[in-house]
Amino acid sequence: MKSTTTKTTSPLKIYCDIFGHKYEVSKKVTSHVKEYTCKCCKRQLTTNSNGKLIELTPKFQEINAILSEIYMRRMSRLKKKSLSSSIY
Repeated sequence: MKSTTTKTTSPLKIYCDIFGHKYEVSKKVTSHVKEYTCKCCKRQLTTNSNGKLIELTPKFQEINAILSEIYMRRMSRLKKKSLSSSIY
């Protein structure tokens, strides 16, 4: 016996299918890598290594989290170095 599942599509999903998504930046990972979320259907995307938008999977969420930590450490280290060199 086959079970049938019905897909329920929300009106917002249909809106995005017809008119396209309205993406906004939800998180800046680095100056080049960002995460985007559609205002209507809440679809999430991120930029890959080539700068193209791809689906935000758990794997890419983990990569972005680690990349963000590395980027923040580097920026704080450069800021400290800049402050110490400007004193002299």
